[in-house]
Amino acid sequence: MIDLVIDRRERDIGGFVVGRVLPFTRRRMVGPFIFFDHMGPVDFAPGLDKSADVRPHPHIGLSTVTYLFEGEIMHRDSVGSEQAIRPGEVNWMTAGRGITHSERFEKARASGDRVHGIQAWVALPREEEEAAPSFAHHGPDDLPAYEGGGLRARLLAGTAFGAKARVKTHSPLFYVHWTLAAGAKAQLPPEYPEQAAYVVEGEVEVEGQSFHDGQMLVFKPGEPVLFRAATPATVMLLGGEPVGERFIEWNFVASSKERIEQAKADWRAGRMKLPDSDHDEFVPLP
Repeated sequence: MIDLVIDRRERDIGGFVVGRVLPFTRRRMVGPFIFFDHMGPVDFAPGLDKSADVRPHPHIGLSTVTYLFEGEIMHRDSVGSEQAIRPGEVNWMTAGRGITHSERFEKARASGDRVHGIQAWVALPREEEEAAPSFAHHGPDDLPAYEGGGLRARLLAGTAFGAKARVKTHSPLFYVHWTLAAGAKAQLPPEYPEQAAYVVEGEVEVEGQSFHDGQMLVFKPGEPVLFRAATPATVMLLGGEPVGERFIEWNFVASSKERIEQAKADWRAGRMKLPDSDHDEFVPLP
Protein backbone atom coordinates (compact mmCIF):
# COMPACT_ATOMS: atom_id res chain seq x y z
CA MET A 1 0.00 0.00 0.00
CA ILE A 2 2.88 2.41 0.79
CA ASP A 3 5.05 2.94 -2.26
CA LEU A 4 7.53 5.46 -0.87
CA VAL A 5 8.26 7.50 2.27
CA ILE A 6 9.79 10.95 1.72
CA ASP A 7 11.41 12.80 4.61
CA ARG A 8 11.43 16.59 4.44
CA ARG A 9 14.82 18.22 3.85
CA GLU A 10 15.79 21.54 5.37
CA ARG A 11 16.14 24.46 2.94
CA ASP A 12 17.18 27.98 3.91
CA ILE A 13 15.06 30.41 1.88
CA GLY A 14 16.74 33.51 3.28
CA GLY A 15 14.63 34.55 6.25
CA PHE A 16 14.01 31.14 7.77
CA VAL A 17 14.29 27.42 7.14
CA VAL A 18 11.53 25.37 5.47
CA GLY A 19 11.05 21.63 5.04
CA ARG A 20 11.21 20.70 1.33
CA VAL A 21 9.26 17.52 0.47
CA LEU A 22 8.54 17.73 -3.28
CA PRO A 23 10.17 17.50 -5.73
CA PHE A 24 12.18 14.48 -4.60
CA THR A 25 14.77 12.54 -6.58
CA ARG A 26 12.69 9.36 -6.58
CA ARG A 27 9.31 11.07 -6.88
CA ARG A 28 9.05 14.38 -8.73
CA MET A 29 5.25 14.73 -8.53
CA VAL A 30 2.12 13.32 -6.89
CA GLY A 31 -0.71 13.86 -9.36
CA PRO A 32 -0.24 17.47 -10.48
CA PHE A 33 1.49 18.49 -7.19
CA ILE A 34 5.09 19.30 -8.12
CA PHE A 35 6.26 21.29 -5.11
CA PHE A 36 5.50 20.98 -1.39
CA ASP A 37 7.16 23.05 1.35
CA HIS A 38 6.39 22.91 5.07
CA MET A 39 6.87 26.39 6.57
CA GLY A 40 7.57 26.60 10.30
CA PRO A 41 6.29 26.64 12.86
CA VAL A 42 8.47 29.69 13.46
CA ASP A 43 8.07 32.47 16.00
CA PHE A 44 8.80 35.97 14.73
CA ALA A 45 9.43 38.82 17.19
CA PRO A 46 8.09 42.34 16.57
CA GLY A 47 10.38 44.37 14.35
CA LEU A 48 11.18 41.39 12.10
CA ASP A 49 13.78 42.33 9.49
CA LYS A 50 12.52 42.62 5.92
CA SER A 51 15.06 40.01 4.84
CA ALA A 52 12.55 37.40 6.05
CA ASP A 53 10.01 38.52 3.43
CA VAL A 54 9.74 36.82 0.05
CA ARG A 55 10.32 39.73 -2.33
CA PRO A 56 8.57 39.93 -5.74
CA HIS A 57 9.48 36.96 -7.91
CA PRO A 58 8.00 35.27 -11.02
CA HIS A 59 6.19 32.03 -11.85
CA ILE A 60 4.96 30.32 -15.02
CA GLY A 61 3.08 27.09 -15.73
CA LEU A 62 1.66 26.42 -12.27
CA SER A 63 -0.75 27.38 -9.53
CA THR A 64 0.58 28.23 -6.08
CA VAL A 65 -1.51 27.09 -3.12
CA THR A 66 -0.86 28.74 0.25
CA TYR A 67 -2.49 27.36 3.40
CA LEU A 68 -1.75 28.36 6.99
CA PHE A 69 -2.31 26.63 10.32
CA GLU A 70 -1.09 29.68 12.25
CA GLY A 71 -0.10 33.25 11.49
CA GLU A 72 -0.63 35.66 8.61
CA ILE A 73 1.12 36.40 5.30
CA MET A 74 0.39 39.36 3.01
CA HIS A 75 0.19 38.49 -0.69
CA ARG A 76 0.56 41.02 -3.53
CA ASP A 77 0.76 40.18 -7.24
CA SER A 78 0.99 41.61 -10.73
CA VAL A 79 -2.73 41.17 -11.51
CA GLY A 80 -3.55 43.69 -8.77
CA SER A 81 -4.32 41.37 -5.84
CA GLU A 82 -3.49 42.39 -2.28
CA GLN A 83 -4.74 39.81 0.18
CA ALA A 84 -3.73 38.67 3.65
CA ILE A 85 -4.03 34.93 4.17
CA ARG A 86 -4.95 33.57 7.59
CA PRO A 87 -5.51 30.07 9.04
CA GLY A 88 -8.26 28.04 7.37
CA GLU A 89 -8.19 30.05 4.13
CA VAL A 90 -6.78 29.26 0.68
CA ASN A 91 -4.81 31.57 -1.60
CA TRP A 92 -4.84 30.02 -5.10
CA MET A 93 -2.72 31.91 -7.64
CA THR A 94 -2.54 30.66 -11.21
CA ALA A 95 0.60 31.83 -13.00
CA GLY A 96 -0.24 30.58 -16.48
CA ARG A 97 1.91 32.46 -18.97
CA GLY A 98 3.45 34.55 -16.20
CA ILE A 99 2.80 36.29 -12.89
CA THR A 100 4.88 37.93 -10.17
CA HIS A 101 4.07 38.15 -6.48
CA SER A 102 5.47 38.84 -3.02
CA GLU A 103 4.77 37.32 0.38
CA ARG A 104 5.49 39.53 3.37
CA PHE A 105 5.26 39.03 7.11
CA GLU A 106 3.75 42.40 7.92
CA LYS A 107 1.71 41.29 10.93
CA ALA A 108 4.80 39.69 12.43
CA ARG A 109 6.82 42.84 11.81
CA ALA A 110 4.22 44.97 13.56
CA SER A 111 3.33 42.85 16.56
CA GLY A 112 5.10 39.48 16.37
CA ASP A 113 3.57 36.27 15.04
CA ARG A 114 3.85 32.49 14.90
CA VAL A 115 3.75 31.30 11.29
CA HIS A 116 3.05 27.71 10.27
CA GLY A 117 1.75 26.48 6.93
CA ILE A 118 2.18 24.71 3.61
CA GLN A 119 3.19 26.17 0.28
CA ALA A 120 2.33 23.83 -2.62
CA TRP A 121 2.59 24.18 -6.39
CA VAL A 122 0.25 22.45 -8.82
CA ALA A 123 1.45 21.99 -12.39
CA LEU A 124 -1.01 23.15 -15.03
CA PRO A 125 -2.07 20.79 -17.84
CA ARG A 126 -0.40 21.55 -21.18
CA GLU A 127 -3.44 23.31 -22.60
CA GLU A 128 -3.52 25.68 -19.61
CA GLU A 129 0.20 26.47 -19.32
CA GLU A 130 -0.17 29.74 -21.23
CA ALA A 131 -3.49 30.76 -19.68
CA ALA A 132 -4.02 34.28 -18.37
CA PRO A 133 -2.69 34.71 -14.83
CA SER A 134 -5.25 35.00 -12.02
CA PHE A 135 -5.66 35.01 -8.26
CA ALA A 136 -8.45 33.79 -5.98
CA HIS A 137 -8.89 33.89 -2.22
CA HIS A 138 -11.24 31.43 -0.51
CA GLY A 139 -12.52 31.55 3.05
CA PRO A 140 -13.92 28.65 5.09
CA ASP A 141 -17.38 28.93 3.48
CA ASP A 142 -15.86 27.77 0.17
CA LEU A 143 -14.11 24.77 1.72
CA PRO A 144 -16.37 21.84 2.72
CA ALA A 145 -15.78 20.57 6.24
CA TYR A 146 -16.62 17.43 8.22
CA GLU A 147 -16.32 16.55 11.90
CA GLY A 148 -16.92 13.26 13.70
CA GLY A 149 -15.23 10.37 15.47
CA GLY A 150 -12.22 12.45 16.49
CA LEU A 151 -11.64 13.68 12.93
CA ARG A 152 -11.97 17.21 11.62
CA ALA A 153 -11.55 17.49 7.85
CA ARG A 154 -11.51 20.39 5.42
CA LEU A 155 -11.41 20.02 1.62
CA LEU A 156 -9.11 22.77 0.35
CA ALA A 157 -9.31 22.11 -3.39
CA GLY A 158 -10.71 19.64 -5.88
CA THR A 159 -13.11 16.77 -5.24
CA ALA A 160 -12.88 14.08 -2.55
CA PHE A 161 -15.03 12.21 -0.03
CA GLY A 162 -18.18 13.13 -1.97
CA ALA A 163 -17.53 16.88 -1.68
CA LYS A 164 -16.22 19.59 -4.00
CA ALA A 165 -14.42 22.79 -2.97
CA ARG A 166 -15.31 26.11 -4.59
CA VAL A 167 -11.76 26.58 -5.80
CA LYS A 168 -11.18 26.66 -9.54
CA THR A 169 -8.70 23.95 -10.46
CA HIS A 170 -7.39 22.98 -13.89
CA SER A 171 -7.14 19.19 -13.63
CA PRO A 172 -8.62 16.42 -11.44
CA LEU A 173 -7.06 16.64 -7.96
CA PHE A 174 -7.75 16.75 -4.23
CA TYR A 175 -6.16 18.56 -1.29
CA VAL A 176 -7.42 17.92 2.24
CA HIS A 177 -6.54 19.04 5.79
CA TRP A 178 -7.16 16.45 8.52
CA THR A 179 -6.92 17.03 12.27
CA LEU A 180 -7.14 13.80 14.29
CA ALA A 181 -7.53 13.27 18.02
CA ALA A 182 -5.36 10.60 19.61
CA GLY A 183 -6.80 7.17 18.79
CA ALA A 184 -9.01 8.46 15.96
CA LYS A 185 -9.22 6.46 12.74
CA ALA A 186 -9.83 7.74 9.20
CA GLN A 187 -9.68 6.22 5.75
CA LEU A 188 -8.44 7.57 2.44
CA PRO A 189 -10.38 5.91 -0.41
CA PRO A 190 -8.61 5.11 -3.72
CA GLU A 191 -10.28 7.89 -5.72
CA TYR A 192 -7.22 8.96 -7.73
CA PRO A 193 -4.32 7.11 -9.37
CA GLU A 194 -1.72 9.11 -7.40
CA GLN A 195 -2.26 9.88 -3.70
CA ALA A 196 -0.11 10.86 -0.75
CA ALA A 197 -0.34 11.99 2.87
CA TYR A 198 2.00 14.38 4.66
CA VAL A 199 2.25 14.29 8.46
CA VAL A 200 2.46 17.92 9.63
CA GLU A 201 2.32 17.23 13.35
CA GLY A 202 2.04 14.18 15.58
CA GLU A 203 2.28 10.49 14.80
CA VAL A 204 0.04 8.22 12.72
CA GLU A 205 -0.04 4.49 12.07
CA VAL A 206 -0.54 2.96 8.62
CA GLU A 207 -0.19 -0.77 7.90
CA GLY A 208 1.14 -1.32 11.42
CA GLN A 209 3.97 1.17 10.92
CA SER A 210 4.38 4.50 12.69
CA PHE A 211 5.10 7.73 10.85
CA HIS A 212 5.87 11.14 12.31
CA ASP A 213 5.86 14.80 11.42
CA GLY A 214 7.90 15.70 8.35
CA GLN A 215 7.17 12.48 6.45
CA MET A 216 5.17 12.12 3.24
CA LEU A 217 3.68 8.70 2.47
CA VAL A 218 3.12 8.04 -1.23
CA PHE A 219 0.60 5.26 -1.83
CA LYS A 220 0.19 2.60 -4.47
CA PRO A 221 -3.00 3.05 -6.53
CA GLY A 222 -6.21 1.12 -6.09
CA GLU A 223 -6.32 0.43 -2.34
CA PRO A 224 -7.94 2.29 0.57
CA VAL A 225 -5.58 3.49 3.28
CA LEU A 226 -6.55 3.32 6.95
CA PHE A 227 -4.93 5.81 9.34
CA ARG A 228 -4.87 5.67 13.11
CA ALA A 229 -3.61 8.64 15.10
CA ALA A 230 -1.16 7.44 17.75
CA THR A 231 -1.09 11.02 19.10
CA PRO A 232 -3.06 14.13 18.17
CA ALA A 233 -2.06 14.65 14.55
CA THR A 234 -2.37 16.97 11.58
CA VAL A 235 -2.22 15.38 8.11
CA MET A 236 -2.45 16.82 4.60
CA LEU A 237 -3.82 14.56 1.86
CA LEU A 238 -3.02 15.33 -1.77
CA GLY A 239 -2.93 13.90 -5.26
CA GLY A 240 -4.88 13.53 -8.46
CA GLU A 241 -4.52 12.62 -12.10
CA PRO A 242 -0.97 12.96 -13.48
CA VAL A 243 -0.46 15.76 -16.01
CA GLY A 244 2.69 14.38 -17.65
CA GLU A 245 6.37 15.17 -17.33
CA ARG A 246 7.30 18.65 -16.17
CA PHE A 247 10.57 20.52 -15.90
CA ILE A 248 11.18 22.73 -12.88
CA GLU A 249 13.86 25.35 -12.46
CA TRP A 250 13.84 28.02 -9.78
CA ASN A 251 10.21 29.31 -9.74
CA PHE A 252 9.35 28.11 -13.23
CA VAL A 253 7.45 24.96 -14.26
CA ALA A 254 6.86 23.95 -17.89
CA SER A 255 6.44 20.98 -20.18
CA SER A 256 9.47 22.11 -22.21
CA LYS A 257 12.95 23.30 -21.25
CA GLU A 258 12.73 25.95 -23.97
CA ARG A 259 9.78 27.62 -22.23
CA ILE A 260 11.74 27.80 -18.99
CA GLU A 261 14.69 29.37 -20.79
CA GLN A 262 12.35 31.97 -22.25
CA ALA A 263 10.96 32.76 -18.80
CA LYS A 264 14.48 33.15 -17.41
CA ALA A 265 15.36 35.54 -20.22
CA ASP A 266 12.15 37.53 -19.67
CA TRP A 267 12.83 37.91 -15.95
CA ARG A 268 16.48 38.81 -16.50
CA ALA A 269 15.49 41.48 -19.03
CA GLY A 270 12.73 42.97 -16.86
CA ARG A 271 9.91 41.99 -19.19
CA MET A 272 7.68 40.57 -16.43
CA LYS A 273 5.48 43.12 -14.66
CA LEU A 274 5.99 43.56 -10.92
CA PRO A 275 3.09 43.98 -8.46
CA ASP A 276 1.67 47.51 -8.63
CA SER A 277 1.79 47.89 -4.85
CA ASP A 278 5.17 46.16 -4.36
CA HIS A 279 7.51 47.05 -7.22
CA ASP A 280 10.54 48.67 -5.58
CA GLU A 281 12.55 45.46 -5.24
CA PHE A 282 12.62 41.93 -6.62
CA VAL A 283 14.46 38.62 -6.38
CA PRO A 284 17.10 38.40 -9.13
CA LEU A 285 17.50 35.26 -11.23
CA PRO A 286 19.92 32.94 -9.39
